[in-house]
Amino acid sequence: MPGFELFGDLERKEVNDVLESGVLMRYGFDGMRNGHWKAKELESELQGTFKSNHVQLVSSGTAAVTVALASAGVGAGDEVIMPTFTFVASFEAIMMLSAIPVLVDIDDTLGLCPEAVEKAITPKTKAIMVVQMCGSMANMDALQTIANKHNLLLVEDACQAIGGTYKGKPLGSIGDLGCFSFDFVKTITCGEGGAVITNNKDYYLNADHYSDHGHDHVGNDRGAETHPFLGYNFRISELHAAVGLAQVKRLPEFIDIQKRNYTVLRDALSQIPEVTFRTVPEGGEESYAFLNFFLPNADIANKVAQNFKESGVDACWNYYTNNWHYLKKWDHLKDIKSLYPVSPEVRKGLEYLKTKTYEKSDHYISRNISCLIKLSWTESELKERASKMVKAIQDSL
Repeated sequence: MPGFELFGDLERKEVNDVLESGVLMRYGFDGMRNGHWKAKELESELQGTFKSNHVQLVSSGTAAVTVALASAGVGAGDEVIMPTFTFVASFEAIMMLSAIPVLVDIDDTLGLCPEAVEKAITPKTKAIMVVQMCGSMANMDALQTIANKHNLLLVEDACQAIGGTYKGKPLGSIGDLGCFSFDFVKTITCGEGGAVITNNKDYYLNADHYSDHGHDHVGNDRGAETHPFLGYNFRISELHAAVGLAQVKRLPEFIDIQKRNYTVLRDALSQIPEVTFRTVPEGGEESYAFLNFFLPNADIANKVAQNFKESGVDACWNYYTNNWHYLKKWDHLKDIKSLYPVSPEVRKGLEYLKTKTYEKSDHYISRNISCLIKLSWTESELKERASKMVKAIQDSL
């Protein structure tokens, strides 16, 4: 991760197909395409990759979450349970629909804590959104049981976890709907792009229409298509899809490299008794896009993060004070800083954030270091990195 590290002839070939046809839009202009339909081809490839009946490409991972929720009827005043550790896009996508993000604690998987989810359910709860952060997963069996018990949607934000599996199923394919991102720093990149996957035909058709201004995509004349309901523009372009089409064919190659590099680093850090690793639920296999580990306390984690920087170990973060990925620094959410008026219902629904504390999440995130696993490391670079990481940690203890 990320896939741009290994761009090559296959990506160039797919992009050139689009440039030669001159058609950059995924819909229409049939006669000019010379048979090239990159978005449709990528959706077909992803159906096999995700073992899912339906795939709808969209413009980003954020768009994927919004479209997924909208396609299942989530909207104004509905509550969506989500974790404190994620990316800001998670609550942005919920609030775009005038729904209310309900943040709850994580556990040692770095994913949603099932007990916290159960306690957060109210009559307004419509969905549980599990975020498969940093290439791994939450306790999916427990979360599925809770969703079934309360007749709630289970939505997987698997934007950071393509290639991971749980009991033989690709992450993203376990819930009612799955969401993926193919932005510039993902294992498979389109530059910008995303996907909604589902086995529910109604949700798929809703996503297909909603992401393109409500077009029903019936027939071969775009101008004659009807609009069964309101929609918006969350389309992916043919250029972005072309890059993704090349990249998805290389996913097994990328995952093999990530696993190799991850294993070298984890084996090295495993020799340090004070280092422990995130829990991967039984039956789960990470995508190996990140190596996440815990230190004994927050002070040591801070020292390790600083020592990494000073010793040239890049792409490693302590998310506790990160502006993008943890609740602690989301003042713009807690204070509802918006360019336009937020509905009274949503404003009231977010009042809990002014007083609620998340000690369990703090316990894990403050001690966690997350390291990106690059695809482009040479064997010598990998060994040197492992050595530097071990020394930096030992010097901090």
